[in-house]
Amino acid sequence: MTDFITWCDYLGTFAFAISGIRLASAKQFDWFGAYVVGIVTAVGGGTIRDVLLNATPFWMEQPSYFIITGLALIFVIIFRKHLIHLNNTFFIFDAIGLGLFVIVGVVKTLDYGFPMWVAIVMGTITGSFGGMMRDILINEEPLIFRKDVYALACVAGGLIYCGCLTLGLPLSLSQFVSALSILVIRVVSVKYHIGVPVLKGEE
Repeated sequence: MTDFITWCDYLGTFAFAISGIRLASAKQFDWFGAYVVGIVTAVGGGTIRDVLLNATPFWMEQPSYFIITGLALIFVIIFRKHLIHLNNTFFIFDAIGLGLFVIVGVVKTLDYGFPMWVAIVMGTITGSFGGMMRDILINEEPLIFRKDVYALACVAGGLIYCGCLTLGLPLSLSQFVSALSILVIRVVSVKYHIGVPVLKGEE
């Protein structure tokens, strides 16, 4: 992976771990329980991606992801009073992690020789499935199944990355634009209450 993608991977891990630990703290989990939720949030989607790609799960090749999650736990412990008062903390870190992880998933899938449409699917899995596992662990309805623009933001980011490559933009610029687009889509959709129509059953 390029240096930019490596930093995306690490920053995404830190951001997603904080989002998981922050929610675990709201549920009154102990430190170890919060750490487990943080690590599952950070590596869950990437693990499913690697299994589908028939690759060794990335966290089994180096301990940095566990260390980064530990740093995220320390960060939340030290600044917990400030984070509690910031109601948007979870959303901000989750949106940042989402954008970064989607690009990591797309790039890794392309490196394994798969076509772009598969890369978009894998990028979506990388970005959203860790959060889904987090929500299940803390007994919440998974965010991906709500009407929020969440998984669709991942798909849009993957399509934008494909478009950037088609236009011949540099790889690093394409990755940055795509990650930023996912963050912007999430922020705009939440700010203006834009959501996916709900599928209603018979009344």
